[in-house]
Amino acid sequence: MTSVVEFYEQLASAPDDKTRARLIAEAFERMEERNPEVKELATQSGMRETELRLQKEIVEAEGRLRLEIEQLRADMGRDIEQLRAGVGRDIEQLRAGVGRDIEQLRADAGRESEQIRADLGRDIEQTRADLTGKIEQLRADLIERMEQMRSGILRWVVGLLAGQTLVLLAALFAIARP
Repeated sequence: MTSVVEFYEQLASAPDDKTRARLIAEAFERMEERNPEVKELATQSGMRETELRLQKEIVEAEGRLRLEIEQLRADMGRDIEQLRAGVGRDIEQLRAGVGRDIEQLRADAGRESEQIRADLGRDIEQTRADLTGKIEQLRADLIERMEQMRSGILRWVVGLLAGQTLVLLAALFAIARP
């Protein structure tokens, strides 16, 4: 309100028409700055038209979005199926590889087992031969010692029998001589 009163006072105190015209032009300029032109103001019909246009654009955008979503779903479905197929192939390859590895391990284990059996058989035969040789040596030593003991016992028995025979002969001579 103060600006209107000031404007009036300036207009009333203006010395000539030129100054008054300038003051009026400045006032209009300030009004235009504060209030836009009517052509820039939205009207009810303009708002309705804009609203309908925006609704149409929203419906079109939703339609495009639905199509894009369906396309993405289809693409994702194909991608998922491709991944499943790839994973299935990978699993089958891994199974085959693991099967080959297991067979290889079995073959290696069989060869190693046969090698161990052969080595163990040789070791057993060597031990058996060593023990047989030692047993034969012990038998020979035992037989030799038994023979030595027999001859020692035989000498002792022969000596004992010879001594007893002499004692008996001496006793018989003693009895026969009276």
